[in-house]
Amino acid sequence: MPEGLRRKHQKPTTPACPRCGGSGLAVILREDGEQFAAECECHIARKATLRQQRAHIPERYTHCLLENFTTDFHGADATLGRALVSARRFAESFPIETDGRGLLLTGSIGAGKTHLAVGVLRELIEQKGAVGLFCDYRELLKEIQHSYNPQVATTELDILRPVFDAEVLMLDELGAVKPTDWVWDTVAHILNTRYNHKRTTIITTNYPNLPPAMVESHGAQSARAAAARAMREETLGDRIGERMRSRLQEMCIPVQMLGKDFRQSVRSARF
Repeated sequence: MPEGLRRKHQKPTTPACPRCGGSGLAVILREDGEQFAAECECHIARKATLRQQRAHIPERYTHCLLENFTTDFHGADATLGRALVSARRFAESFPIETDGRGLLLTGSIGAGKTHLAVGVLRELIEQKGAVGLFCDYRELLKEIQHSYNPQVATTELDILRPVFDAEVLMLDELGAVKPTDWVWDTVAHILNTRYNHKRTTIITTNYPNLPPAMVESHGAQSARAAAARAMREETLGDRIGERMRSRLQEMCIPVQMLGKDFRQSVRSARF
């Protein structure tokens, strides 16, 4: 190969760190003249970057931090400020004081629940060294269903194992899939496994943290109750079942976020 082409196809080399020379260990000199080796800052930064990549945070949300979560725009609800305080307190307390508990962010569409949840996830990954994973609830269920295809090599356990094992799991849009017995069983499997192992789960949902409507079981009363239920706003209990909603009260600290759709009132797309 000609020299010019050889240089063109060579991968650019990353300059070695001046402190550790690429070894990952830096020699530190104490005031008393004694030397010892410690993990170099460049190595710590590389590991943090790798943890962020393995968290699979979607490109749309990679900018989301606690520091840039907005609460002072016109018409902002007071719950947003309180939610930010709760999120920061939670991140600071992880993992000792939180003791396996997570966050359940509920409230209005577009209130910033995903932004705040990703901000907490990134804070735990970057500042606390946690191994985190972002999961879209709808996409996760689709992947599991797809694994049932006999022509697909991936199994259900292959998909669920990282979800079970993640030190911090962020589950976005819980309840967004129409509830069926299979959906309820799958949600129960995920939440119960993480609950039993005291693993932190950060959840967002657009449904209010309330039990399902009680439906009478006989005749006209049942019909009237069903009609009333159809007309009212669905709750988290409706979407995932009351047993799992109750379990979440043990697993997560509830945080309510209300107000106008931030995407429409502040970040609406324009040319």
